[in-house]
Amino acid sequence: MNKRLLASVCLITTVSAAFATTSFGQEKKGNSSAHKIVHYGDLKWTPIIKGCEIAVVEGNPDTEGQPFVARFHCTDGAKTPPHWHPTDENITVLKGAFLVGMGESFDESKLKTMSPGNFMLMPKEMRHFGMARGDLVLQVHGLGPFKVNWVNPSEVQPPDAPAATAPGPKS
Repeated sequence: MNKRLLASVCLITTVSAAFATTSFGQEKKGNSSAHKIVHYGDLKWTPIIKGCEIAVVEGNPDTEGQPFVARFHCTDGAKTPPHWHPTDENITVLKGAFLVGMGESFDESKLKTMSPGNFMLMPKEMRHFGMARGDLVLQVHGLGPFKVNWVNPSEVQPPDAPAATAPGPKS
């Protein structure tokens, strides 16, 4: 008798688990949207600092706890002054080279090169800075809010400002 009871309980448990899994899978499928393909040419770029612009690929970087994917495009030699973020930053180099260093002041001797395909996890609140080599495209993903806190805001050059150390025209 105990063997029959045990077999019945096992059968009921197995059938219930299978039903729950099937129901959950169908519910999830019904609630999710179709896959999404984002074409590079469809990205909407917004200038952020001298030589760099951003395009949000997916999600909302401003929303608390919201997953997001964004791309940064920077021209050769563009510098990003020291800054930090309140959340982890996951960086993948897609094109060009990204030179990145840690610290509260821009120091070219601390720059390490990241090539296409390289990935880096920048922990939240880590002070860091960077520079583009070549035509740079970075992909960043994480959880919002994705905010930039400049160590020294006076070092940030607006997108249309002339470079402070730009050499004069050659004669």
